[in-house]
Amino acid sequence: MVKLNEDMKKLIEENALAFATVDDNGNPHCITVGFAKMVSNKQVLITDNFLVETTNNIKINPNVALTVWSRNWEDDCKGFELKGIAEYFKDGKWYEEIK
Repeated sequence: MVKLNEDMKKLIEENALAFATVDDNGNPHCITVGFAKMVSNKQVLITDNFLVETTNNIKINPNVALTVWSRNWEDDCKGFELKGIAEYFKDGKWYEEIK
């Protein structure tokens, strides 16, 4: 993942995101994420709100994409896609950080 600047972090934390995974047959699966938290310049935490298919896909294939764009996109279109490797946590530091 690219190093995120402050404007990118703000866009991630203040907007809904599209989060895409792929299942074991190569079929894409994209969901909306309403809450994300930046924990470093290269790490984004998202919550598991009944993400059964998404979490199963991450366990099979951790390659993911996250897309975000500004709410006022008609007047001030800003956005980007991030690609990276996801990890799923049921406990520990990151679990405690986001719950």
